[in-house]
Amino acid sequence: MEFKSLKNIESSFKQIRLFSIFFLCLCGAITGYSLWSSYKFAEAQRQKIYVLDGGKSLMLALSQDLTQNRPVEAREHVKRFHELFFTLSPDKDAIESNIKRALFLSDKSAFNYYTDLSEKGYYNRIVSGNINQSVQVDSVVCNFDKYPYKVKTYARQMIIRESNVTERNLITRCDLLNSVRSDNNPHGFIIEGFEIVENKDLKVINR
Repeated sequence: MEFKSLKNIESSFKQIRLFSIFFLCLCGAITGYSLWSSYKFAEAQRQKIYVLDGGKSLMLALSQDLTQNRPVEAREHVKRFHELFFTLSPDKDAIESNIKRALFLSDKSAFNYYTDLSEKGYYNRIVSGNINQSVQVDSVVCNFDKYPYKVKTYARQMIIRESNVTERNLITRCDLLNSVRSDNNPHGFIIEGFEIVENKDLKVINR
């Protein structure tokens, strides 16, 4: 009888131990899930921004990961630089204004190219010849696999004179570096090592 009682007590202890281990594991799982849920909830709350609408009411806005739009911003940055740098009119002040705004988006390589054209009298001929020049960017190819980002731009350049219109094929390449955003550089990029790969006439249309 005594031996049977000892066996019953031992089996009871085993059951209690197993139950205790199961209970502790369950508590650990619940605690882990609660911590994970709390973290996800806090992360979701950080994505919410409340905007004061005219000092009257709060409006809910959602923040977005900036890296999601970087490829789009990179292409827009390069496109904007080309539009400013290569769009010229027979007005010295307008040319200088466009070039100045373009140089905020690039390093010294673009300035060196501008200086070289200036010394050759290119901009003076634009003004004296009453020539308009515009550019249409066809595509901007960016490689985001390696930093600094490699960029190649394909565009068409139109040189409009009183007697004819010359269409040119324009291909450029450069590196793109991350930079600080500002009013003059809203996309937060800097063009480095700007180089014209090809700039040749495609056709001339007489007017």
